[in-house]
Amino acid sequence: MENEFLSATYMTLGINLLFTLITLFVSVFLLLLVDKILLKDINLQNEIKNGNIAASIFASSIMLFIAIIIGMGIH
Repeated sequence: MENEFLSATYMTLGINLLFTLITLFVSVFLLLLVDKILLKDINLQNEIKNGNIAASIFASSIMLFIAIIIGMGIH
């Protein structure tokens, strides 16, 4: 009985980690896509490297919203 519980727990942990990694990669990809398509005149990566805090807040908010949307889709 205990082995079945542990194997189910590890299986659930593995699935959750997989979904987390998928969400991370999709959100970074979509952030780069938004950067190239919608913000043609502004390069977010260079702005963040130059210390522009507003650009980093904008980029992190886009990633957060994408993660929320994907998370709602999973549940």
